[in-house]
Amino acid sequence: MKFLIIIPAHNEQSNIALCLESLKNQNFQDFLCVIVNDGSTDNTQQIVEQFIGSASNFQLMSLNVSGHEPGAKVVRTFNAGLASVHWRSFDVICKYDADIVFPQDYLEKVNQAFDSNPKAGLVSGLVYIRNYKQNPEVKNLRHANENWSDFSNRNQEWIFENLSSKNHVRGPIKAYRKSCFEEINGLRAVLGWDNLDVLLAKMHGWEAVTVKSLWVKHLRPTAYKYKAQKAEKLGQYFYNIGLSWPLAMISSAKSSFKNRSTKEFFITIHSFLRQKEPRNLTGEEIKFIRNLRWKEFFKNFGL
Repeated sequence: MKFLIIIPAHNEQSNIALCLESLKNQNFQDFLCVIVNDGSTDNTQQIVEQFIGSASNFQLMSLNVSGHEPGAKVVRTFNAGLASVHWRSFDVICKYDADIVFPQDYLEKVNQAFDSNPKAGLVSGLVYIRNYKQNPEVKNLRHANENWSDFSNRNQEWIFENLSSKNHVRGPIKAYRKSCFEEINGLRAVLGWDNLDVLLAKMHGWEAVTVKSLWVKHLRPTAYKYKAQKAEKLGQYFYNIGLSWPLAMISSAKSSFKNRSTKEFFITIHSFLRQKEPRNLTGEEIKFIRNLRWKEFFKNFGL
């Protein structure tokens, strides 16, 4: 299979060289990587330019700085990179983040997963972050002589980034079979796009596959970035993926119970009710997602 990798990048001077070097050193080399510099104000562009001088299957595209819009911004940057090449000539479309370090066999094993399972529409490994248990306030600890290509993890320096289950293909490392990507009509520029794609893939009979033995290093975890806005963004997310009012109530209650916060429930519901923009979904897609959510809800009760 031939891979197209799109990497949106904004102010990633501390991470992008490590990311690109790890891709350059892959066992599997049948890929083109397009780095899309989204108006960086640091040295991201210069670092990428210097790197691609000696890497023929890497290229750079530069955009003017775009406004901050969680979810939508990264998808629009990705789509700009996609439009810059003849993407339909590729077999696999990847959206990777610029702060990821990949093991040498990453693309090789993703390729094998697609080859071995014709129903695999999305494939990834797992996302690991630095083990911050000893110092939870340190978000980007670096060791001066660290071997970034070492994934033995002998001392458990890296742990699973527990933002979702190990069965979920995470946003920083999405790889789509081209036919799946076409059937879901690409990525939707909304908050929650990286769950919406999985739901729409299921609608078209595709499976999301995570290779549990395969993992990447996430250098700049973003879980804490919107912590104060989490409940409000959750309401927007529930709206964007097409949930009805009863389903939004159930999902909000589940989240607030998990976080032991009654306040969160009311903030989430209030945010959900405030959403007035037309959803970026067809009626058929909304119907499927709601039916799927109801099935999952009743399944939890053995019904």
